[in-house]
Amino acid sequence: RMGEHGNQVVIYSMSLNSKQDVAMVLPLPVAAGSGADAVKFFNFEKYPALFDDLEKGFPKPESGSNSLAYRGPKAASEPLRVVSVGAFDASFVPTIADFSRLDARFSLPPQVWDKLPGYKSFGFAVFKLKAGNTTVHPMAFSFPSAMPEKIFFPTVHIHDGEVHREAEFDHTLYAQTKDEQKSVRNWQESPGVALQFTTVAKTHEMIRPNQHVYRRFMNGSLKNEDVLIAAG
Repeated sequence: RMGEHGNQVVIYSMSLNSKQDVAMVLPLPVAAGSGADAVKFFNFEKYPALFDDLEKGFPKPESGSNSLAYRGPKAASEPLRVVSVGAFDASFVPTIADFSRLDARFSLPPQVWDKLPGYKSFGFAVFKLKAGNTTVHPMAFSFPSAMPEKIFFPTVHIHDGEVHREAEFDHTLYAQTKDEQKSVRNWQESPGVALQFTTVAKTHEMIRPNQHVYRRFMNGSLKNEDVLIAAG
């Protein structure tokens, strides 16, 4: 959701099955002129079941129903600050050039960025994840958005060093927005407000207790792009 003063908050969770340590890189439309401390990370280690609770806020669809599924500048030389956030480490990379200050294992090939010109002005949240087969507790952060009128979901997939036109999605998106009717016209609305099915006190005020939550499923082979909705 969009927070105060144009700061967007993001909470992200996923399952991981990897034989080696990896990193997840999330592009962020950070406002121009933001410093190296622009992104603030939040520890959700004590609330690993957040997305289970969010799911409880929605009635189970009728059997056979799938109406909500969408198918189809020169870098500084000093190392980037690393923040320990529960079970993993996180860093904010201010620009593409600053990836040289990150662990080389977690940098993408330069040709990848040539295929993603829209990210030239973006910053990046980088989460270093340990090898294993597990569900990672929620990763959460806020950032000053360059587009405060929009809520940005980082959903572009790059797994093999290549940018593919389509990618396999297995995502569930949740949002809270003021302009409820226009922004989330094709999303499912929770019957109750967030306070009724989540432990809001454990969310660092990232979830508004008295607002409804909206949900969208993205499953199957879909256009490989980020998702934007109006913030309201």
